[in-house]
Amino acid sequence: MSKSLIGSCVFAQSGGPTAVINASAYGAIRAALDASEITNVYGAAHGIVGIMGDVLYDMGQEDVEELKLLLNTPSSELGSCRYKIKDPDVDETDYIKILNIFKKYNIRYFFYNGGNDSMDTCEKVSRYLDRLGYECRVIGIPKTIDNDLVGTDHCPGYGSAAKYIATSIAEISKDTHVYDVGMITVVEIMGRHAGWLTGASALAHFSSAAPDLIFMPEAVFDMDRFLGDVERVYKRKNKCFIAVSEGIHYADGRFVSETSASSTDAFGHAQLGGLAARLAHIVKHHTGAKVRGIELSLLQRCAAHMASQTDIDEAVMAGRVAVHAALSGESGKMVAFKRGDRDGKYFCNTVLVPLTAVANAEKKVPLEWINADCDGVTKEFLDYALPLIQGENRRVLTNGLPKFAHLKKIRAVE
Repeated sequence: MSKSLIGSCVFAQSGGPTAVINASAYGAIRAALDASEITNVYGAAHGIVGIMGDVLYDMGQEDVEELKLLLNTPSSELGSCRYKIKDPDVDETDYIKILNIFKKYNIRYFFYNGGNDSMDTCEKVSRYLDRLGYECRVIGIPKTIDNDLVGTDHCPGYGSAAKYIATSIAEISKDTHVYDVGMITVVEIMGRHAGWLTGASALAHFSSAAPDLIFMPEAVFDMDRFLGDVERVYKRKNKCFIAVSEGIHYADGRFVSETSASSTDAFGHAQLGGLAARLAHIVKHHTGAKVRGIELSLLQRCAAHMASQTDIDEAVMAGRVAVHAALSGESGKMVAFKRGDRDGKYFCNTVLVPLTAVANAEKKVPLEWINADCDGVTKEFLDYALPLIQGENRRVLTNGLPKFAHLKKIRAVE
């Protein structure tokens, strides 16, 4: 057992929000408040930016019941950011600011909740503090609806987004069959380089009907073949229902989305969008059919009303385990999920993986989980995703509407 480390902790959220990221916040904050070694629990406004700017909230002054509402509150309640810090070996400017804040508040525990780029930030901060000999235990808490973090079976946020997508696809499927006229529908789903979310559209099979065609970034997209597939299905059914990842690309790597090159974020990622409308236009010109394009957009990551209780419970567990791991002496690690089978039923355990193995890496859908025609998924994918969408969230309602957390966010003073 590592020696006890006494001091404050800071928790921060980063990257795109999810329906359950605040559940991880609750797990971490509650565990930290209950830990005798942790003297003060701070939440940073807008991730690492809030730490550098000395905008910290005293989580110990929040109402206990209000904190519990984080379990069913979507988005990032403390605020998020997309800020790329340079490598500390190249530029220490940001790290000097971070270290000064850590010293000011005697922060000895740092928990960063985010995806690929957030784990990159977490790893850099951990490495810098180690180099300087400042004792601070750094643990990453996974989060991403994209489900593309390596080292973990799945990520908090994915199950709820998958449930929302599958449900929406099932509902749209019913709607497409209302009229006796021909109809082609194209639904655009998030996923720049990994098709986990788009693959989840196939889960609609268990409710209504899955899309006729599913296209994901793992397979090269061919427009001529795509149009041929659509025409074939449409002629046979007088309908065609298509799900596409926003990041589908041609053989030369160019995104099919017409807006893919319009802008990039702080990490250099293309800002995608407009794919459904673009494909709908092309399909209509090719077939002459009635075509509509639908973009689920931000609804995929903020639909707390469709959150999977499995996802909520695991998100809480990830936050709680991060704190317990740090208290036991771990640092420079990310909490990861390991899937198991107990008496024929799914269950989830946690392990720790080095941040160096997670940062700047992406986990894609295995090619063997994509069918031979590259226009759908296999049973193995369905078996993987189905357990993650189980359970109805136990949310609090008021006047028929969800009751979300409204934290006081009292600024920390030291």
